Amino acid sequence: MIKFTVYGEPVSQGRPRASTIQGRVRMYDPAKSREYKKYVKLVASQNAPAKLLEGPLVLNVKVYKPTLKSFSKKKKAAAERGEIRPTTKPDADNFVKAIKDACNQILWKDDSQIVDLHVSKFYSEKPRIEIMVEPLEAQEQQLSII
Repeated sequence: MIKFTVYGEPVSQGRPRASTIQGRVRMYDPAKSREYKKYVKLVASQNAPAKLLEGPLVLNVKVYKPTLKSFSKKKKAAAERGEIRPTTKPDADNFVKAIKDACNQILWKDDSQIVDLHVSKFYSEKPRIEIMVEPLEAQEQQLSII
């Protein structure tokens, strides 16, 4: 199992941008998404296995967005306990897209290996993303024990 935390405000995958250069259309990531992917890649590489993970994988992602400034102290405390969860944009899957792209060739060969995905959004005074990846058979063995 590989488990690590990417500290700082989570950034979701932005819509691709297009530009025309000498009559050719070129697609690229927005700068904010591109920089965040580089940061995630750096943190992932510090936790990378000696050999890329192979086979089917389970990815568990917990996104902790900053608590809203408009929250009262009581509401902030409830959000910190997970009683109030973000239902605003960006969508949970857009956070995962950036993470999966950043971890390609760092943790696993290709993000198509992810066959089981769990994503949760929370509020926190300490914004971050917690990532856990493990081979599918490891999780199945844990379930058979229960």
